[in-house]
Parts: sequence; C-alpha cells; structure tokens
Amino acid sequence: MGMQPEEFIDQINRKQMPAFRELFGSFYRYLVLYAMRYVRQQEVSEDIVQEVFIAIWESDKKYNSYHGFRAFLYDSVKNRCLNYLKHQEVERRHAEILLQEQDEEDEDYRLMREEMYRALHRAVDELPERCRQVFKLHLEGKKNEEIAQVLELSVETVKTQKKKAMYFLRERLGKSYCLLIVLNIISL
Repeated sequence: MGMQPEEFIDQINRKQMPAFRELFGSFYRYLVLYAMRYVRQQEVSEDIVQEVFIAIWESDKKYNSYHGFRAFLYDSVKNRCLNYLKHQEVERRHAEILLQEQDEEDEDYRLMREEMYRALHRAVDELPERCRQVFKLHLEGKKNEEIAQVLELSVETVKTQKKKAMYFLRERLGKSYCLLIVLNIISL
C-alpha cells in the first residue's frame, strides 16, 4: 500500500480519487479471490467486488480505522456473495416450480387429448359400416385414392362417405369436434 493507513482512511472518507485507486490496486484481486470461494464464478465475483466499491463511493459512512475498513470490505463481499447465492436458490426453485407446472400442463393436455380420442372413436363406432371403414382409413392418414383402392370403391364414393362421417361427427361431438380439428386429431 502506497499511502499510510490513516491517510488512506481519511481520503476514503472524503471520497478522494487517489484513495479509491489505492483501494482498487490493493484489494480488488484479493476480494475477487475471496468472493470466488463463495460463488465459484469469476465474472460474478468481479461484479460483486465492483458493487462493494461503488457502494463505498456512494455511501456517507465514515470509517474509523484501516483495520475496521478492511474487515468491512471482506464482510461486505461475503454478505453480497451470500445474497447472490440466496437469490440463485430462489431462481432455481422458481424454475423447478415452472417445470413442474409445465409437466402438469403437459399431463393435462395428454389426458384431454386421450379423452378426445376416446370420444372420437366411440362416435366413429356409431357410423354405418362403409362410412366407418372409410373414416378409419382416413384417420390412419391414407389419402382418398388409397382408401378407394383398399376398399374397392370409387374416389367419389370415398369423398362422399368422408363427408357423411364428418357431418355425423360434427353433430355427435358438437364443440368437441372443433377441438379435435384444432388438436389435429382429425383433418378435413
């Protein structure tokens, strides 16, 4: 340290720039290393030490002795590190809660989707035989031409049977029918 301890404290108390240069030169590296013991991140440690230096500059607090000031520096860094760690823990718990809520929403969505499938299949089972065959193949993703070939029907008959099935399902399922389309369970 270039200044005498009494002169250093006097200049810190009077917010003199030479004392703050001395503060930075004499303590910065050691305080960053001290903070690293708590937060284990270089950038975070540097930020914490800089925040302590800024707080000293902005504070009206007067320091009585060099040793008391030095203890204050280390205590301030330690307290800010502990506050940082507490904040990290709060953020971690918040993230866990959000993930849990997302999982619950995903589960709700899955259950709703399964219920919609059940309702759809119950309604499809009520369709007349030929109409049901056409629509089940449609649900499997087959195109009109493929359905016509499998069931040995004309493409126009397949289209007609699909229209009948859609009309029946729209009537039978009501508002749920729109939801089936939105969920992409059935396509028009």
